[in-house]
Amino acid sequence: MHWQTLSDARFKLAEGPFWDAATQALFWVDIPGRLACRWGQGHYQHWRMPEVVSAFIPCERGDALVTLASGVYRLDLSSPAEQPVLTLLAVVDPVPGNRANEARCDAQGRLWLGSMQNNIAEDGSDLPITRRSGGLFRLDPGGQVTPLLESQGIVNTLLWNAAGTELYCADSLDGELYAYPLSADGALGERRIWAESSACGVPDGSAMDSHGYVWNARWQGGCLLRYAPDGRLEDVIKLPVKYPTSCVFGGPDLTTLFVTSARPAGDPNLPEDSLDGAVLMAQMDVRGVASQRFAG
Repeated sequence: MHWQTLSDARFKLAEGPFWDAATQALFWVDIPGRLACRWGQGHYQHWRMPEVVSAFIPCERGDALVTLASGVYRLDLSSPAEQPVLTLLAVVDPVPGNRANEARCDAQGRLWLGSMQNNIAEDGSDLPITRRSGGLFRLDPGGQVTPLLESQGIVNTLLWNAAGTELYCADSLDGELYAYPLSADGALGERRIWAESSACGVPDGSAMDSHGYVWNARWQGGCLLRYAPDGRLEDVIKLPVKYPTSCVFGGPDLTTLFVTSARPAGDPNLPEDSLDGAVLMAQMDVRGVASQRFAG
């Protein structure tokens, strides 16, 4: 497998890749760098946020959502990079000291957002996680917030099976990938451990392919783990980075896999010329599932 970098840029903590089929563009964020990034048609743009930002998702009406610690905002994509125009849509997690983390839209275009105790200081350095104060929430297009889970550690990976009857979700503090049954009214049933455990790093963000296989980025593991729909480990895909954070299928035919990665300042063993912090890309022999825009 031949991995290339999207550009020469390196990010502190690139996360949340989203492929927008309508504009053929990749969206992602640099969480502590406070950047909402977009790359399309060979052109890179970013908008500098006033707070740490965990997700950047385009909307059907033409703007985009950014998930900040203080709430979910609409971003005017025509606004200047250093003076972005933000409009508050909803305060999703009201717990003081928490921040947004993983965010994805389901097939109905509703935003699912996982939160966690804030672990990033004002200067971008790491803060210790001392409590399980995170939650999982759903934000409807009209701005209504539905709390779904509480007492979570670090919510990561939000994916649904093709029938929409099961949610796959990771808690990186637990090191597990879980499955939750979904009822017709959107409520979550009792969770179960879905995937085989692995010593290859910590589960972070994931993508799903058209056969229902889950590709899970493994923080500190330098790889992606590919799980079958029943949770069996099918393959280990080695990466040229130690800290992959998430992945998404994109490109004109959804066969390009994009992988975001981080470059932690606290790891003295990373060589200066390492690819950690880059956005990687490689061609796959399988199509992915398309990313869903926010319906609002």
